Amino acid sequence: MAQRNSYRNNTQKSPIQRFLFVLGMVFFLLYLALGIMIIFWDKLPLNISRNGRIAFGILLIAYSFFRFVRLIQKSREE
Repeated sequence: MAQRNSYRNNTQKSPIQRFLFVLGMVFFLLYLALGIMIIFWDKLPLNISRNGRIAFGILLIAYSFFRFVRLIQKSREE
């Protein structure tokens, strides 16, 4: 069992797996940045109340961390 895990850790990912991992990280950062922008950028042209903007921003930040956790779990499986 220990040899199997060491073999799995020493193998390289395929280019497609690496690309999808990088793409997942990019989308994590985009959702995180968008959530922060919605909360803190007052000149953003959205017709939402301040409390609504904070709630929507927190929702986007939470979703970004949810995606990040799933991405890390999936990359450990492969």
